[in-house]
Amino acid sequence: GPLVESGGGSVQTGASLTLTCTASGRPLSYYVVGWFRQGPGMERELVAAISRSGENTEYLDSVKGRFTISRNNALNTVWLQMDSLKPEDTALYLCGATVEYMTTYVTTTLSTYDHWGQGTQVTVSS
Repeated sequence: GPLVESGGGSVQTGASLTLTCTASGRPLSYYVVGWFRQGPGMERELVAAISRSGENTEYLDSVKGRFTISRNNALNTVWLQMDSLKPEDTALYLCGATVEYMTTYVTTTLSTYDHWGQGTQVTVSS
């Protein structure tokens, strides 16, 4: 089944949001999962990614220290905790997944992600 994102919204600068990615009929434990964002007229970029085991993560430099990706495979869910939000974080946030044999491997290459959700909009106003 598809990936489903939730948790977006319109907030003020400095606020926090937690995005949730779930999958029905697809065990996320077999997948590296990433959170991506795409602003109007912008290319899709990787914000954060997490290995199957959850022990390895990668972050976009501009969100390091503010965003945290985590997962619970038993709940088939991946979260993106976003703190200290800035107007430049405004975008459509999408969850992507790619099947991976290695449990500790995490990929930052967008083209390797082949399962996507529809996205959830995050708008941060100053």
